[in-house]
Amino acid sequence: MGERYHHVSVLSRELVEGLALQEGGLYLDATVGGGGHSELVLAFPQTRAIAIDRDGQALIAAQARLQERYGDRIQFWQGNFADYEPGELKFHGIFADLGVSSAQLDQPERGFSFRHEAALDMRMDRTYPRTAADLVNRSKEKELADIFYYYGEERHSRRIAKHIVNCRPFETTTQLANAIAAVLPRHQTGRTRGTPIHPATRVFQALRIAVNEELTSIETFLAKAPLWLHPGGRLAIISFHSLEDRIVKHTLRATESLKVLTRKPIQAQPDELRENPRSRSAKLRIAEHL
Repeated sequence: MGERYHHVSVLSRELVEGLALQEGGLYLDATVGGGGHSELVLAFPQTRAIAIDRDGQALIAAQARLQERYGDRIQFWQGNFADYEPGELKFHGIFADLGVSSAQLDQPERGFSFRHEAALDMRMDRTYPRTAADLVNRSKEKELADIFYYYGEERHSRRIAKHIVNCRPFETTTQLANAIAAVLPRHQTGRTRGTPIHPATRVFQALRIAVNEELTSIETFLAKAPLWLHPGGRLAIISFHSLEDRIVKHTLRATESLKVLTRKPIQAQPDELRENPRSRSAKLRIAEHL
């Protein structure tokens, strides 16, 4: 299973530089994914890390990549980072990459993408009972419209929700994507940086956020993480869309124990954009514990 999990970490140089790594320091990777960011941190002399992910498949991949080489310098914990409790531990740096991994998007059976026909799943933690299909097929029309509007910033949320309720049940990603496309005129599907986007893009984003309770988890995590830092320790967060970035920006600024080090978010440089187009929407914000 770990062999199928491949994820290209974004803003790696900028993250490592922003963490100001210390020899022998202890770091928390709150979203280890395939382990790329943790590997760079552990390459620094005598650093140690605790790696978290709610996706069991990601943890298996990260363990395969890191455990043999770094041994007991890295420990793993499966679960939502909002539920993690370090006890008496204090960290020299905490970092999180809030994006959906390349592996999750590229594996059809995970149901995150409408590019492949698959069951409507979208769970990052596959032991969690509620799937996207449950949400689509059981929610009231207004509940769906609110999810699409607030989590997907979809301006046609009411029209889409009404059509979904009239046409359900839905079992697969492509069934849902085609239904959304049928209800939206082509000229209303939107564009991103000059490139047309599929009319289902915002709805799928919204469903993923709702299924995994992502924004609530980010808020909870950011409220607790500064308490886990040593003085001078740094908190670095990579986000991928405006809802996440807004929460990160305002929370870092509003936390009295933190000094924000990034007046504007750090974004990918041209060389990274060429190698990994998915990095174009990544934004890195860093703060230091006073």
